[in-house]
Amino acid sequence: MPSLSVIVPLFNERESLSELLDELYAAMYEKELHDLMGKPFTFEIIMVDDGSTDGSAEVIGGLIQEKPELRLISFQKNFGKTAALSAGFMAAAGDFICTIDADLQDDPFAIRPMLQKLQSGYDLVSGWKKERKDPFSKIIPSKIFNLVTRLFTGITIHDFNCGLKVYRREVASRLELHGDMHRYIPVIADWMGFRIAELPVRHSARKFGSSKFGSSRFFAGLFDFLSVLFITRYLRRPMHFFGMAGLLSFISGFLISLYVTLDKLLLNKPVSNRPILFLGILLLILGVQLFSTGLLGELFSSSMTKGIQFSVRETRNLGERQKRLLGTSGLRNGD
Repeated sequence: MPSLSVIVPLFNERESLSELLDELYAAMYEKELHDLMGKPFTFEIIMVDDGSTDGSAEVIGGLIQEKPELRLISFQKNFGKTAALSAGFMAAAGDFICTIDADLQDDPFAIRPMLQKLQSGYDLVSGWKKERKDPFSKIIPSKIFNLVTRLFTGITIHDFNCGLKVYRREVASRLELHGDMHRYIPVIADWMGFRIAELPVRHSARKFGSSKFGSSRFFAGLFDFLSVLFITRYLRRPMHFFGMAGLLSFISGFLISLYVTLDKLLLNKPVSNRPILFLGILLLILGVQLFSTGLLGELFSSSMTKGIQFSVRETRNLGERQKRLLGTSGLRNGD
């Protein structure tokens, strides 16, 4: 029986909830969706209340009795969107998982074509707000964010941070998120070997309230971006990062020191009180420290991991015991 879990992270969205649920239920009962998924088809809607103070949880709680597919997870306080998504992924029971924001800006009827795209051979399909209905104060930083992320990661999708995404279950179950890394889910999934695609989706202007993300998110996003780059490229090989930086620093310091030495020997120029000498010494020391950090990182990485890390997409003709040993018992079998 194919099933779909729709995860809705929310924070102070009381005014939007009734209309959002009406649209979600209409999209879930759409005939084309049932034809695509096959019958019987079941779904659940998991509302993750991220510590709302406007009574959002109470509104959802009042609807659960008449809507058996509705679930509620309510946090003690505001932990952030990444935590809300992580809780939703842990609770989801569906073969396919969809995430959508609660602000009515994403179109629930885009879920069907995204699932169709997913079933054509992809593991994660991200929405692309091609015609975005937001103020320029949000559009311009978003374009810069997406451009920089594309340049540094090599992933050619246009909208990394779109809240509307559809996943295969094995993708969502393997994501380990912290900080504000929900913005980089496609990057993390691509690093794990999953196939990523995007699909243009209709975007609407916000009807109620205001955005819950302020200017501070840009600094947090920058630090998370650096963390993701390091994790996806150098987590298993820290010496490649620190060693290269240390080598460049050491060589630069050595060349500067050599220049100062030759100046003294050949031209009898004074060595003391020359700023370039202190720069050379500083670069030499920094190079040794970075190289040492790389060695320590390699030792720590080796002690924390068990052998080579890999991600299996599919198994063929393996027994249950073999799949358990590989850690792939939840994957589809190609038999």
